[in-house]
Amino acid sequence: MSPPSGEATLPEAEQPSASGSIAPNVQETESETPILIDEALGTTAEPSVRRRTLRSVARRAWHSTIGWPRLSGRGWGRHHRPFGDMVLHAPQTLRALVRADEIWLVVLAAFIGFGAGILVSLMTFTTQLMHQLFFRLQSGQRLSGMVELDPVRSLVVPVLGGFAVGLFGLVIARIWPRRAVDPVEATALSGGRRSRNDSLIGVAQTVQSNGVGASVGLEAGYTQIGSAIASRLGRMFRVRRNDLRLLVGCGAAAAIAGAFNAPLTGAFYAFELVIGTYSLVTLAPVAVAAIIGAAVVQMLALPGDYGTLTMQVPSRIDAVDYIPILTLGMLCALVGIAIMRGVTLTEQMFRRSGVPAWLRPAIGGLAVGGLALVTPQVLSSGHAALAVGIDAPYSLSHVALLFVLKSVASAVSIGSGFRGGLFFASLFLGAMLGKLFTGVLAIVTTAHALPPIVGALIGMSCMAVAIVGGPLTMGFLALETTGSLPLTVAVLAACVVSAITVRRTFGYSFATWRFHLRGEVIRSAVDIGWMRNLTVGRMMRREIRTVRADMPLAAFRRDFPLGATQRVIAIDEADRYAGIVQVAEAHVDAENVRRVSDVLHNPDEMLVPRMSVKDAIAALEASESDALVVVDAPETRKVLGVLTEQYALRRYSDELDRRRRDLSGE
Repeated sequence: MSPPSGEATLPEAEQPSASGSIAPNVQETESETPILIDEALGTTAEPSVRRRTLRSVARRAWHSTIGWPRLSGRGWGRHHRPFGDMVLHAPQTLRALVRADEIWLVVLAAFIGFGAGILVSLMTFTTQLMHQLFFRLQSGQRLSGMVELDPVRSLVVPVLGGFAVGLFGLVIARIWPRRAVDPVEATALSGGRRSRNDSLIGVAQTVQSNGVGASVGLEAGYTQIGSAIASRLGRMFRVRRNDLRLLVGCGAAAAIAGAFNAPLTGAFYAFELVIGTYSLVTLAPVAVAAIIGAAVVQMLALPGDYGTLTMQVPSRIDAVDYIPILTLGMLCALVGIAIMRGVTLTEQMFRRSGVPAWLRPAIGGLAVGGLALVTPQVLSSGHAALAVGIDAPYSLSHVALLFVLKSVASAVSIGSGFRGGLFFASLFLGAMLGKLFTGVLAIVTTAHALPPIVGALIGMSCMAVAIVGGPLTMGFLALETTGSLPLTVAVLAACVVSAITVRRTFGYSFATWRFHLRGEVIRSAVDIGWMRNLTVGRMMRREIRTVRADMPLAAFRRDFPLGATQRVIAIDEADRYAGIVQVAEAHVDAENVRRVSDVLHNPDEMLVPRMSVKDAIAALEASESDALVVVDAPETRKVLGVLTEQYALRRYSDELDRRRRDLSGE
C-alpha cells in the first residue's frame, strides 16, 4: 500500500517493526555495500567513477549511522538511532571510508606503524630482561657485547632453554598443528591473509629462542608481529586483496624501521621483500608506517639501544677503490650461498640423526653454549657484538675465529629447531668477512688497500643482500647508519654485484630457498596467488556435446553438420573420455575411416579442475592443440568440460592487466 500523501517513504532497511519502532538493518546493508558496488561496476569501471561512487556510499552510510534527521511530511524525523547502535555500526562506516579514499588507507597505515612500534619495543624489552635474568647481566649490558660470562651459565642456559623450546614446540604441534606463514609467503600466495594465532606462536618461539642465547635474530619475529596486526586490521576493514598486501608490507616496514631506527630501510624492506614492487600509490602508506614505527621504538628505547654504531668513515671513495669493493661484493655472495646451504645441511643432519624433534634444540643449545665458552659474541642476534667489533682493532686471527664461530652457531641454532632468522647474523658475518678481506688485502698490497671500516660496512651490506635480499634496503641501511653518501654509492655498487652473483649462481634468498625446499615456487613477494586461484575448474566451459566413440561416421555427419559446432567429445562405452572429434575433419572423406574412433585427437592429453592457468597453458602448448578436455581425474576420465587455449590466454592476459592497474594505481 502506498504511503499517505505528504509523507516520505522509509527505506526498506528502516521500516517500522511490529512494536512501531525503527528497526535498522545496517549490519545487512552497509557492510555489503562496497562488495555490491564492486560487483555492479565490475573490474572495467574507470577508477574515478569507482572512487566517486564509493565516496557517495560512504557519505550515505555515515549519515545513516549517526542518525542524521530525515525530512518527512511533518518536518524533521523523530526517530534517531540509539548511541549503542551508533558505536556498534561505526566500523561499517569506517570500512566504506577506507575503501573509498586512499587517504584513509594512509591513516590505517599510521595506526599499524604505531602498533608495530610498541610490539617491537615489547619484544626487545622481553629478550633483554631474559638475558639479564638468565645470564646475570647488569642494566645496560648486552649479551653479545660481553667479554666474558659465567661459564656454567653460558653452557647450561642454552641447553635448558633448548629443552623449553622443544617442549613448547611439542605442545603447540599437538594443540595447533599448523605451519606459520611468512610475510613473504602471505603476500605472494594468500593476498596478505595471515593467521593471528600462527604469528603469536612464531613470535613467542622467537623471543624464547633469542632469550636463552640461541644465535638467531629477532627481525623475523618483528616482521611476523608487524605484518600480523596489519593483516588482522585490514581484514577487519575488509580491504581489497591488493590493499591487504600493502598493509602487510606497512606492518613489516614499521617493524624493521623500528628495529634499526631506519625508516628508509624499513620502507624499502617492504617494497623489495614483502610487497615485491614499488609505486607511487604504495609510497605514502609504507613511508608513514615506517616513520611512525621508528619514532615509537625510539621513544620507548632502552638505554644503549640507539647510537651504538659510532664510527668514522672516509669522506670520499676513489675510483680505483671500486675494484676491491666489487670483488668483496662477489665474495660475500659466494660465502652467503655457502652459509644458506650449511643451514640446510645442518637441518638434514638433525633429521637423519633419529633424535626426537623436541630434543634437538637442547642439543643445539649444548653446541652453542660450547662455542660461547670461547667467546660470548656468538650468543643471541649479535647487535652489541657488531657495535663493538665493527671498528675494533681485532687481529686477523680473531676476526676469522669470530666469523667461523658465529657461522656455526647460527647454522646449528636454526638447524636444531630454534626459531629466528639470519638477518642480523648476516650483518655481523658480513662485517667480519669485510674486515678479514681488507686485512688480507693490506698484507698483499698497500697500493689499493681499503680502510677496515669501509670493508666492514661493504661486507655487512653485501652479505645481507646475499642471504636476505634487497640491495636498496641494505644501501639505505648503510646511508642511515653512517650518513655518508659516497660510501652509500659504493655500498650500492657492491650490493648489485652481490645480488647478481647470487641470482646467477643460486637463485634464492634464504627465505625463498626454504620455500623451494618445501616445494613452493616462490621467488619473490610478487602476488602469484591469483594465478593459483585461476584454475581450470573456474575457466572451463561445461556446455559440451558428447558422442560414443564407436558411432559410425555417417551418423555423426548427419547429427553434426558442418557449422553446427567446432568440436565434439567422444566417450567410450563406460562413459570415459576417449578423445576429441573435429567436426570439419570428420566430414572429409578418407579411406579406412568408418567410425568416430578413427578420427579422434588427444586421447591421452587431459586437464583436471585443480590445475592453474599456468599449468593449463603449458599443457595446451605441449599437446599442440587449441582445446583440451577437462576430466575429474586421469584414472576415472569422467568428462567435466572443455578449455580452449584462446580463452585461457585471454583470462591470463586480463588478470595480468588487472594486476598492473592495481600496482600503478590506475
